[in-house]
Amino acid sequence: MQTLGTTLKSARQAQHLTQHQVAQDICAQSMLSAIEHDRYVPNARLLLALCQRLNVAVSALKLADNFAISADASFNHRVEMLCNAHQYQALKDFLLVPATLTHVQTDEQTQAYYYYLGIACWQVDATSGDAIQNIQLALGMATPNAPLTMLSRLALISLAVFKTAHYAAAHVETLVTQALQDIEAGPYEENLNIVYYLAGLVAYQQHAPELAMNRLTAGIAFATAHNSHYMLANCYQLLAQLALEANDTTAAQQAFERSAVFRELFHEQVHDEFG
Repeated sequence: MQTLGTTLKSARQAQHLTQHQVAQDICAQSMLSAIEHDRYVPNARLLLALCQRLNVAVSALKLADNFAISADASFNHRVEMLCNAHQYQALKDFLLVPATLTHVQTDEQTQAYYYYLGIACWQVDATSGDAIQNIQLALGMATPNAPLTMLSRLALISLAVFKTAHYAAAHVETLVTQALQDIEAGPYEENLNIVYYLAGLVAYQQHAPELAMNRLTAGIAFATAHNSHYMLANCYQLLAQLALEANDTTAAQQAFERSAVFRELFHEQVHDEFG
């Protein structure tokens, strides 16, 4: 899968442009080099300027990584394609085909397999217990007493979302706390932005607006500190909803406008059904 850096580099080389030509009046050539080698993530303004110069649609850039379920790249691509297209029934069917299972070999691949199967089951039928069972199987594949991986954090926060409606609030809160534990201590990955957003969503669904706002605000600060825009449109959308319910129309309008800016710039799919 192409990264942000390799996408920009490929577009530049296809047009026979030097780094100096592309960076001129936008940023230092050394910064463009760092971006192309995925050593630096540009902020929204810089990314938009580079895309405009290279005639690259911002929506073509995929910034959050998927996880490998197999050593076979074609299987991983199929999972990624179905996820990105939100074809969850097709994803579930593909994952349950015996031929797919034969390609899942390592513990890490098995964890990714059960994670995607859990997400697919939830999206197809949120009332089924299959989603929770598969996410729990994914968590069972984690290495004991090891620092949380990105995938384990996503599994924990997903399990919290799945259990919000029918499990005790304290139990759900424990899952969220585990997902957020030491989240800023390890290396940054853009999928961590999702953990903050879903933690805020869980608090919102549990009728804890102040906690939801604190988590979303922390998530926005965390993302922007790492020059990332991923999930900001969704964070601001939920902040707007919280402000509306608190009868703070000014804050709601500001948050809606910020969500709209990120949605328009990066074509991020925004979820506006929070119940």
